[in-house]
Amino acid sequence: MKDRALALAGLMQATALVHRIAHVGSADGDALSSSLESVFRVDADSVADVYGGVGGVRLGLRTLLHQLDGDDRDPALTRIAVTVLHVERRLLARRSMLAQVRAGVEAIGRQAAHLGTSHPTVLLRLAELYGGTISTLRPRVLVQGNPQYLAQDGVVAEIRAVLLAAVRSAVLWRQVGGRYPDLLLRRRALALATRELLAEAGEAGEAA
Repeated sequence: MKDRALALAGLMQATALVHRIAHVGSADGDALSSSLESVFRVDADSVADVYGGVGGVRLGLRTLLHQLDGDDRDPALTRIAVTVLHVERRLLARRSMLAQVRAGVEAIGRQAAHLGTSHPTVLLRLAELYGGTISTLRPRVLVQGNPQYLAQDGVVAEIRAVLLAAVRSAVLWRQVGGRYPDLLLRRRALALATRELLAEAGEAGEAA
């Protein structure tokens, strides 16, 4: 259950980052780096290693716990996350596209190793990969925000790059046994696992 909670936290972290970038034009640098780096960690030894350790999804764990157990859940975050899970299923059914995404990530990863995952060139290439593949699937992930920022090419590129990270976490969630019924039938177990992971990351684990 902890592995599933971690993968969902990765998804919720990417979702929260997308939401924030779309509304204010920027996001937490550490969380952004962890999410982007997860795209390239395809052969990690554990789920935690995908994010560089449990602390790499601290924002995602807080967000997930709030959505599971909070009094004022954000429907916009839930909508994006659920859409990403639907898109991930469509992607897995399209083997040629999945192979194209994997090859693209591998190629971009070599550049990211030199420039860094947050470099504008790397973000642009990730965005182009997302736009030419996953973005063509239905349902499309629609992101609402401040038109002032959504009109900027750099912001759009960053959002698409992070959406690729969201899909990465959705794939991971399914790989560790995550299923839709868990989100309803095992909500308490997921919340408990999330609290335990937050404690491991040095936080109290309260829904806030």
